Amino acid sequence: MTTSPAAWAGADPYATALRAGRGPLFLRRTDGWLLPLDVERWCAHADPVDLDVLDRCEGAVLDVGCGPGRLVAALAARGRTGLGIDVSETAVHSAVRLGGEALRRSVFDPLPGEGLWGTVLLMDGSIGIGGDPRVLLDRVAALLCPGGLLIAETAAVDIDERVEVQVVDVFDSPGSDGAFPWARLGTPALLRLARPKRWTYVGQWISGGRCFAALRSRRASSSAEPAKSTAVISSHRVRKPSGDSPVPIR
Repeated sequence: MTTSPAAWAGADPYATALRAGRGPLFLRRTDGWLLPLDVERWCAHADPVDLDVLDRCEGAVLDVGCGPGRLVAALAARGRTGLGIDVSETAVHSAVRLGGEALRRSVFDPLPGEGLWGTVLLMDGSIGIGGDPRVLLDRVAALLCPGGLLIAETAAVDIDERVEVQVVDVFDSPGSDGAFPWARLGTPALLRLARPKRWTYVGQWISGGRCFAALRSRRASSSAEPAKSTAVISSHRVRKPSGDSPVPIR
């Protein structure tokens, strides 16, 4: 997987907003259109909608594009095994400070526990990572255990958009430096892209005005136990990981 060399990790407005715990912060398309980013919610504690998502998770949880870490911190507080990954150093530091496990890593890098994760989360627009959702879905399938669960937060509208964006605040002037590929998907588009030979539909729901879909990996394993029947911003680029620590997978 090849991604843009100028990605979210190098976007100063993002790090500044996370340190402050507030916006304004936007994704800006090349035509000038702005998508507001909910920095305040990302930097707060997990809310009831988040906790409902965590209730649906199975086994060890990998939060892709974990941001400042509210979900991995909530998992740790519950005594659950979880790991957040993000290419933003500021985001990872925040997640660890909150008590969660996190690595500065791209989803397309080698990761701990590949093929063993019970659940992968793509929250807060992380379905857009890399700008090609089908490639991201294939990567997630490889990270999950046989029958593992993907829970993705989707756009509130039926959209399938592939764009170049920048992370900006209101004080930035238009420009092309730091642009990277991104995608926005509604639930119908996600379900269309999920390859039938790789994914099984589990369900979809709306809570607190946010939309979610759950898919189960169809990757087979002769040694796998049957999965339970109960039922994820940063643009990740390949980088050499640093400061990694082993994460137990159970």
